[in-house]
Amino acid sequence: MTASGCVTVHGELEVLPGATRTEAAQALDDFLVAYNKADKAYDPALDADRVTGSLGAINQAGLKARRKNSPQGNASHKPLELTDATFSIPKKAGWPRWFIADTDSNRDQDNGRADTRWLLAFLRTGPDAPWKAAYLAVVPQSQVPKFHKDADGLAQPVPSADTDGALAVQPKGLSGTYTGYLSEGAPDVFAPGSTTSGWRDARKNTRRAGFSFQYVDQALDTGTFAPLGLKTEDGGALVFFSSKHFERQTAAPGLRPTVNSDVEALLTGEVKSTLTKERVSSQLVYVPRRGAGDSGGKVRVLNRLPGLIAAQGS
Repeated sequence: MTASGCVTVHGELEVLPGATRTEAAQALDDFLVAYNKADKAYDPALDADRVTGSLGAINQAGLKARRKNSPQGNASHKPLELTDATFSIPKKAGWPRWFIADTDSNRDQDNGRADTRWLLAFLRTGPDAPWKAAYLAVVPQSQVPKFHKDADGLAQPVPSADTDGALAVQPKGLSGTYTGYLSEGAPDVFAPGSTTSGWRDARKNTRRAGFSFQYVDQALDTGTFAPLGLKTEDGGALVFFSSKHFERQTAAPGLRPTVNSDVEALLTGEVKSTLTKERVSSQLVYVPRRGAGDSGGKVRVLNRLPGLIAAQGS
């Protein structure tokens, strides 16, 4: 979202499309090939150069854990297919450059589930860097808003700071706003739901005899974890952002926290009385325009994708 540190080398000060549609389609294809190879072999090295940011952290840790538990690979591998792709490409100056791919997946064709769209944000950090998938969200088709486009059909990025105050919440600070909301309950800018008020209340009410639970939430909003947002036709914005969450479970004397195989695979230290789990999470949210009466001015979380990336025992 930012263009700080721009120089004139490679034309970083010139406002340009982030990619051509041909480049965007090739980036999606390259990601799919690498992702399927890595998922089949449970080998994080096979797609490490095609993922980054929160999606990369979740993907790489997940593959590492599954490889440790199933070193022979994924016996039930089914190739991921992403079709019917449309690309929303913003025009901007400087690096990183990015775009959003809106795709149809073969993963929602089972069990009679409603049709969803898989939205992936691809990021390129420099002129010699490859395109990498930084964010993924799975959203019901009916909840995907229409993006504002200019005369050339290019999307309009949300600036790093909403200086004109057009949006109900500053997109740049969404990670800190979200983690503060979960930890302290304020500011109350999020619409009620399972990933906002529901999750916060569930953590407050966690009960298990002989165990205590502590939660710490941290903003994650720099580098490849920075938020990415596009303006929508109705004056709002669709924004991806990341966050980090810790859960510590402490047992009373004579008890020990349970460690399942997924946690064991990412565990350092020995679990005696305490187990701390570290997760990275990405969120896709709709931020309404300031004063929008139809949404009450609240930010709606459309999708949350969390993943365990580490565990510590003591």
